[in-house]
Amino acid sequence: TLNKVDRTKLYGYVETQVCDEHGEPCELHTIASDGKSVVAKGGTALAMMTADGQWRKKAALKPIDPQGVTITPVKSSFDAPIQLTTKATTEEYLAHNVHLVYQLETPDDGSELLTELKSGMIYTFPFSYRGGLEASAGFLLYGAYGHVFLCVGSRTLWDFVGLQTPVSAMTDAEETSDDEEDLLDFSAL
Repeated sequence: TLNKVDRTKLYGYVETQVCDEHGEPCELHTIASDGKSVVAKGGTALAMMTADGQWRKKAALKPIDPQGVTITPVKSSFDAPIQLTTKATTEEYLAHNVHLVYQLETPDDGSELLTELKSGMIYTFPFSYRGGLEASAGFLLYGAYGHVFLCVGSRTLWDFVGLQTPVSAMTDAEETSDDEEDLLDFSAL
C-alpha cells in the first residue's frame, strides 16, 4: 500500500479565503487578452490545433523528440510486477531531486528484500505512476524509524565539485576601497 507523504501531512497548511464586504466568498475570474472580457472558472480549455487551424483530438496526437523521432510511451509501474535488480549507492540517490515520497505498508515477515533494505541497500528502477512519455527514477529504501519508502525523482543537472580555494576574510581597508569604486558620481551625469 502506498501512502503519499506530502508537506501538508508533515507541517499542516493554512487556507486563505477572500470574502467581499458582505462576507460572501469571492471567486477567481480571469481577464482575457482583449482586456475587456471576464472569464469565470471553467471558462477556458486547452485545444490541440494544426498549423492551419484544424481541431485535433488528443488521442490522435503522437509524441516526438526534438529530432522528430516518435517517442514510445512508458506503461504504469502498476501494470506488472517490477523486478528489483539494480542497486543504487547513497551518492546516486542524493544526485536526484526527489519530488514524490511514498511510505509503503509492508509486512515485517523477515523477507530477503526487507532484510536487504534494513541493512542499508537501496534499489532503483524506472517508475511511472500512470504511464506517460518517460519514467522517473524510483528508489526503494528503508527509513530510520522502521518504514520502507519509495522516493521518486529526476537526476539533477549539475554536480557539486567542491571548493577550489579557501575563501579568505576581507580586511576593512579592502571593503572600503570596493565600496568607494561602486559609488556613482551623480554630479557627472
